[in-house]
Amino acid sequence: MLPTTVERVPNQTCDKVNDQIRRETEQNINRYKYAGPVAISRRLAELDAEWDIERTLEANAATACMLGVALRATVDRRFFALPGIVGAFLLQHALQGWCPPLPVFRRLGIRTASEIDYERYALKALRGDFEELAHEQRGGGRVADQALRAADA
Repeated sequence: MLPTTVERVPNQTCDKVNDQIRRETEQNINRYKYAGPVAISRRLAELDAEWDIERTLEANAATACMLGVALRATVDRRFFALPGIVGAFLLQHALQGWCPPLPVFRRLGIRTASEIDYERYALKALRGDFEELAHEQRGGGRVADQALRAADA
């Protein structure tokens, strides 16, 4: 059975690294606890620009493939094997959540999209984005619309 998209990378990352990433995320959230909406909005913009592990691995694989093709064209045709090897590792990552550069990138603190979203929604809650939703639930308003607006904020 293949792991879910959310759990496949953390499952393939050592507990020590997962714990470090979680601690850093919680420290980020605590840092903004009393910072105010403007500072939180700035941090949310930073999170929007943060590369997750998938984007990082895709860029790494594309670079290695292009390098293999360039080396094949200029140095030796045997370098043409590099894109095939990279493609196989990328497929392994898609299925299992592991590939050779994953441990290095995770130790560097590259987070999954879910880990970034965890910080994002905690900051939105601190900023009060979901307060209107709570009022709508009590008043019987259009809760789904409010939830979507709060998530988009």
